[in-house]
Amino acid sequence: MSDLKHECGLTAIYHLQGGEPSPLCPPAGPEEASRLIPRMLLDIQNRGQLSAGMTVWNPDRSQLLATHKEVGSVSEVFRMSHRGKFESLMEQHCGPAAIGHVRYATCGAEDRGYAQPLERPHIQKRKWFAFGFNGQLANYPELRREILADDDNHLARDNDTEVILHAICKELSGDADPSPTEVLTTLAKRFDGAWNLALLDACGRMIVARDPLGIRPLEYAQNGQLVAAASESVALLNLGFPPESIRSLEPGTALIIDGKTARVERFADAPKQAHCFFEWIYFANVASTMDDRSVYLSRKRLGEELARLETVPIDADTVVVPVPDTSKAAADAMAYRLSIPSVEGLIRNRYTGRTFIDGAASRRQKAESKYTPLREVLEGKRVILVEDSIVRSTTMRVLLGRMRSLGRAREIHVRIACPPIIAPCFYGIDMSTIDELFASQFLPTGMLTEEAQAEMAASLGAESLRYLPVESVARSIDLPVKSLCQACITGHYPTPAGEQLYQLARSQSSSAGRTYESVAGR
Repeated sequence: MSDLKHECGLTAIYHLQGGEPSPLCPPAGPEEASRLIPRMLLDIQNRGQLSAGMTVWNPDRSQLLATHKEVGSVSEVFRMSHRGKFESLMEQHCGPAAIGHVRYATCGAEDRGYAQPLERPHIQKRKWFAFGFNGQLANYPELRREILADDDNHLARDNDTEVILHAICKELSGDADPSPTEVLTTLAKRFDGAWNLALLDACGRMIVARDPLGIRPLEYAQNGQLVAAASESVALLNLGFPPESIRSLEPGTALIIDGKTARVERFADAPKQAHCFFEWIYFANVASTMDDRSVYLSRKRLGEELARLETVPIDADTVVVPVPDTSKAAADAMAYRLSIPSVEGLIRNRYTGRTFIDGAASRRQKAESKYTPLREVLEGKRVILVEDSIVRSTTMRVLLGRMRSLGRAREIHVRIACPPIIAPCFYGIDMSTIDELFASQFLPTGMLTEEAQAEMAASLGAESLRYLPVESVARSIDLPVKSLCQACITGHYPTPAGEQLYQLARSQSSSAGRTYESVAGR
């Protein structure tokens, strides 16, 4: 799945006033709790490498909110390889409260203007705020048209983040001073899609909210006076928060901090949930736990499902090879169940980055430099190659060719720890046209058959190919089917706008661009 692009990640930190400092605070003290943000962002760097940034609140300086953001990885943006420059940045942007963001563009350009957090200065402190956004609004085209229907309005950016900015500003306009819950309740009525938010204003108030469907994960924890939140639990665990203190923010609720207290309030009913199953299968850090489900154990069970379906003859020359790194848990579990070795036949170059979030270079070129087949491991072997998924097939084709030419594998049987992707995602993953999806051309009715898998194997240059059936996903994650968003593997969307975009995607060519962008331009 290394040619797939993800969305974004959020972090937040707040040391409450009063009481003893938390032992998890940085040595500089509670007034520099913001120093923890770069560490947290490093732990969720897997969610976006295009840009990173943070906004810090400090009541003891005239610049109440200070934002630092730039295009690049977390280490690059915060100059973490240069101690002097990093310390200078931390001193300039210090405070007891901060929010952070890592980004990949699911829509909009790849430049600093689209980096987050997005800050909106104002003379009134309660209207001066910054926020980060994780997800994607499926009804972005409609919201954009509503704003531009007034000739006095203008949008400087071509993405849904600015639409959210204007929606928040509208709720804060005038003399009214709505509560955080009232603002979020109104937004929930207007937004269709995935929209986790982390917001910090010049009064020192923080809001961390999860949309009513809970499509994207969001975790939080408190230790003494220190409160933190992040898209993944690993960012909290590595700060030192005890595992038992880390909780998932329920869909339709928000963590609200006023400086002295932190509380969770419900702002919208959540009669149904639609957690993105891909978070467990691929996107999240394997060390994370989301909605009380372990990412590692979910992937392990996917591998056991693959083993249960395996029919390839097993002999002394049969080995399982994972595509590094996120396939390893599934591959190891599959090999264990089949009583055959799981070997590192592919070595990943750690310094090329993740190709699915590199929009500048060609996927093929990046795939060729990303993995090195080991001839000593692969030569003459019947290889069961385990991968998370096949989206566009670019990486898989390159990989199979190199495993034969450089690795001299005798046979390659591709096993995918996921059902085939047949439909686009409009909730924060960059696959919004049907033509670009490898499996859709072989499965016109959506039915997974042995004949279709044989055709796909021949197209890729493999001896065989097998996907997991759809029902394996819910079993492996251990959540009810009705609680998962599986739109990209079923074609059934959890929101009206998502369903409308899917119908449009089925009728248009990929040359028209991303579905939501072509609609927005109308």
